[in-house]
Amino acid sequence: MKFLDKFCEALTSFMGLTTISPWTEPFHQQPIGGDLAVQTLPKGPVFSPPNSSEGFLCKYPSMVGWKHSTDPARRSSWLVNEVTGEVLDIFTDFDKKWPVGIKRTYNLTVSDLTINTDGYLKTGGKAFNGQYPGPWIEACWGDQLEIKVTNDLRYNGTTIHWHGARQLHSMPMDGVNGVTQCPIAPGDSFTYKFNVTQYGSSWYHSHYSLQYPDGLAGPMTFHGPSSANYEEALPPFLISDWSHNSAFTDFHKELAGPGRPTMQSIILNGVGTYTCSDTEKKNCTTPPPIFEQVWVKGRRYLMRLINTSTESTFIFSIDKHILQIIGSDFVPIRPYFADSVLVGIGQRYHIVVEARPSDELLPIDDQNYWIRTVVASGCGSINQNNETVGVVRYDPESTKTPTTTRYQFNTTCSDEPYESLVPVVQWQVGNHSNDIEADNFAAGLTNYTGTPLPHGNFSRWDLTNDPLWLNFSNPTISNLRNTTWNPEYCIIAEDYKETDWVYLIITANVSAAKQISSRKFFPVSHPIHLHGHDFAILSQQFIPFNESPLTNGLFNYDNPPRRDVALLPGTGYVAIAFRTDNPGVWLMHCHIAWHASSGLALQILERQPEILSTIGPLDETERVCATWDPWFNNTGNWWNATEFQDDSGI
Repeated sequence: MKFLDKFCEALTSFMGLTTISPWTEPFHQQPIGGDLAVQTLPKGPVFSPPNSSEGFLCKYPSMVGWKHSTDPARRSSWLVNEVTGEVLDIFTDFDKKWPVGIKRTYNLTVSDLTINTDGYLKTGGKAFNGQYPGPWIEACWGDQLEIKVTNDLRYNGTTIHWHGARQLHSMPMDGVNGVTQCPIAPGDSFTYKFNVTQYGSSWYHSHYSLQYPDGLAGPMTFHGPSSANYEEALPPFLISDWSHNSAFTDFHKELAGPGRPTMQSIILNGVGTYTCSDTEKKNCTTPPPIFEQVWVKGRRYLMRLINTSTESTFIFSIDKHILQIIGSDFVPIRPYFADSVLVGIGQRYHIVVEARPSDELLPIDDQNYWIRTVVASGCGSINQNNETVGVVRYDPESTKTPTTTRYQFNTTCSDEPYESLVPVVQWQVGNHSNDIEADNFAAGLTNYTGTPLPHGNFSRWDLTNDPLWLNFSNPTISNLRNTTWNPEYCIIAEDYKETDWVYLIITANVSAAKQISSRKFFPVSHPIHLHGHDFAILSQQFIPFNESPLTNGLFNYDNPPRRDVALLPGTGYVAIAFRTDNPGVWLMHCHIAWHASSGLALQILERQPEILSTIGPLDETERVCATWDPWFNNTGNWWNATEFQDDSGI
């Protein structure tokens, strides 16, 4: 009987889920009941997720009694407990529970690299592991990631952000220099460790100044269930604008003029086309081949779209094909059909495309179709706006250039239709605990009134009374006992209970009654990204905000759209809400690189008294700072010996 008791105790333990606090806990999950009981138990599920990279397997060794439950006709399921019938699937609230996977380790080295995406050699490029885009980082829902980042750059520190990852109780791993850590100095390394509590697609990128537009970006997939069925999942599709200049050079033009920087081309998975002028010939070479895929008629393909742009919102489409949109950012949604999908900077969409073009009766060798990324009106500026970035073929022998034309869709810069983005897992948003009059932020440019402006006397974008400006050597994480803050850190304290809601109003078109003399306002759209949370979009309007929408029906509290990047309309506002269930310091910023570097950002200081007790020891954080300081204090390490920093830091 003692043996049976131990067996049952161990089985009960392994069948459970987890709501882990510190990130280290899953690495130390131990069976209950002793070695003998463990030896008698079967192993947990091991399987290959749909079309992962070669040799990649999902493994749940501690989840004894569970089995993998997905197949092409049942993609909504992931794991099922054969004893209790409990399931982990598309209807599971992953904010509350998730499986227990394995630890996965990756190594990334950041270095300078000349990059050829479109036939022009960009000499100011930077890359992960000598390639652009960076290596595909994969994990399974419930895994724990350990990613060692080594800095081999000559003149820059670096930090890496895992875009959209919740980082529950792992704020030091969010990868924002000046906020969650000091930069990793050249020659040093830092290992990021966090739980994969969500599933879907995203990207990782440098959050140090303007490094990601220069090439420090790569795809990231957390394998899990889907809200629609498909036969084959395709590798991630990274769509981006691309400049041949260093982003650091372009940003100075953004600040000082004359004019504004423009991108040179559009690229898909690091490949685009560009026609060099006579004066550019010395920097030009053979471009890489255009992106192509051969599809099988009737097959359903999952596509993972990720916009990694500097400044461009794109409209993605495939000529003669209809898209089924099934996920926005890390949030599964009720599927809907469209001929195109709007993808803002930092946003991601999962779509399913059935390989049945509308002209499928054509001869097979004529069935070649353009993949398009069209710049939304007013949300990007590209010199050679070649929207045809790839080809879908049905005949593997065909080399014909497609002659198809695009759908006549609306090119207005916006998000996908609000009413279309219906989350599968429902949220009911409660009343706000914060003062929404105080938490009403206006995106504008500082107004020069005769008194010199700080940091170079340039007008800069901001959300609060000051543009964000961070001290790399003194990150917010090192000051969590502060009671006062430097105004340029743009700290917004939200100290409420775990179940409380915070509403934030962000406006781009300030009403006449609320004009702010220190700022000028323009009808410019901004993709707003919040770290550490998915947020509910209560309202997203092209008209100025006033308090009446809170009660007149324009605010939606019943399962509103949910994601981590939402477009602030240039003539209106966006209202978002999140639960204060993740103590930490979380950056909120515009994801247009120029605007983030200008200062269009703030920091949410969430439940400050509880942060240090939930994030664990900061020994490694302190070591990285101790290595950074002497490197920074040696001006011989600077690119410009008279000025090290000319941007916000992010």
